[in-house]
Amino acid sequence: MHSKSISGKMTNYRWAICAMLFFATTVNYLDRQVLSLTWKDFIAPEFHWTNSDYGTITSLFSIFYALSMLFAGRVVDWLDTKKGYLWAIGVWSVGAILHAFCGIFTSGILTGKWLVGFEGAKGAIALVNNTSSILTVSVTLFVLARLVLAIGEAGNFPAAIKATAEYFPKKDRAFSTSIFNAGATVGALGAPITIPFIAKAWGWEAAFIIIGALGFVWMGVWVFIYKKPDVHPKVNAAELEYIQQDRLADIESGQEKKGETKKASFAAHFKYKQTWAFAIGKFLTDGVWWFFLFWTPAYLSSVYHMDSTQSAFPLFVLYMITLLSIYGGWLPSYFVNKKGMNPYAGRMRSMLIFAFFPLLALLAQPLGHITYWFPVIIIGIAGAAHQAWSANIFSTVGDMFPKSAIATVTGIGGMAGGVGAFIINKGSGILFDFAGQTKMKFMGFEGEASGYFIIFSICAVMYLIGWTIMKSLVPEYKPIIDLD
Repeated sequence: MHSKSISGKMTNYRWAICAMLFFATTVNYLDRQVLSLTWKDFIAPEFHWTNSDYGTITSLFSIFYALSMLFAGRVVDWLDTKKGYLWAIGVWSVGAILHAFCGIFTSGILTGKWLVGFEGAKGAIALVNNTSSILTVSVTLFVLARLVLAIGEAGNFPAAIKATAEYFPKKDRAFSTSIFNAGATVGALGAPITIPFIAKAWGWEAAFIIIGALGFVWMGVWVFIYKKPDVHPKVNAAELEYIQQDRLADIESGQEKKGETKKASFAAHFKYKQTWAFAIGKFLTDGVWWFFLFWTPAYLSSVYHMDSTQSAFPLFVLYMITLLSIYGGWLPSYFVNKKGMNPYAGRMRSMLIFAFFPLLALLAQPLGHITYWFPVIIIGIAGAAHQAWSANIFSTVGDMFPKSAIATVTGIGGMAGGVGAFIINKGSGILFDFAGQTKMKFMGFEGEASGYFIIFSICAVMYLIGWTIMKSLVPEYKPIIDLD
């Protein structure tokens, strides 16, 4: 191990690592958003998709992501942070780019013409009379591309949370997590002002290729920038001492055993209420965020008749509001530093506050009769509350579990969140098609608008339900001492 000076000002290299996590999460969410911003105007007319078809693709992505999360954390713990992150972003970048070739593959399967290029594939598909075959083949190919994307993207949060636990003390983890987690918002923010215009200028395929290639750029930087803090030449002794300030207390409490590298079996993680509290909290709330992420562009199209370029500015404003989530990481620090709470108590108090803001979603549709800006602003506030909630629920894992188990437990919770997202995305697609076809009326709304009101109402209450269950399972700070 290299020597470090014990004198002088503390370095702040941990924030460079946080910045890398931020950019990885930004790319992660850009790649997720390409489909949601291109399917309605560009892909659906070519392949004859309906809301239900899109719901099938997004819901299967959620379930693939869920299953992958169950193992991604374990793989990251096995490969460790640096290699685990490289594998994750490499796989999901390949998956993102694969979407671009679904048209060529559809053309090849249906017509036998493979070497036709993107425009040639469009022409060949247009000559196929059997629209049901086009729909079935294209949906299947997009589902397979989504599978590869999901397998890779599942590694992002376990790796990022593990890196955060390695580079930040417990009291700063919610704040650092809220910063890198803001990458989700920035990715969602950048998507509507770039992707539709790329698709309009160069084709929807170019959007997948250009955005997908960003991950390979990130990998080139990560290879050189990341090392463990205790062996990193840019982390001095003062910063290392700050980073490891909890270590002595963890060793004394038994949460961390000095020199021990033994890892518990996968099944052992399910013995603890702490694992179930995290998983249930994720199951009930992750689907809300994914619904807003995947369906808001379609909502503005179906209810307010905007195309993808017209909705670009409202979506930009929506995600600008969501950036307020960064205060979600600051609030528990206030409770810890000013009110003397332990980190877990401060996080739970903060999460309760954030759980009330999504209730505004109950008003999104009613106020939408005045102007579409009301639902846009309300969804933005609900999104900010979710991201603030998310930063804190992720940090509860580091509070409760030893570092060797953090990525695994994060993966388990991510799996649960993916299942919740599967349910809401698939259910939404079916509901919106049904409501539109039958002109369903509910609470003064008709057609697809009535379906959106129902889903908004469900989203509004999920956080308070989730918080209540979490608090009942783990009412006070209780770290895991012996995980076996």
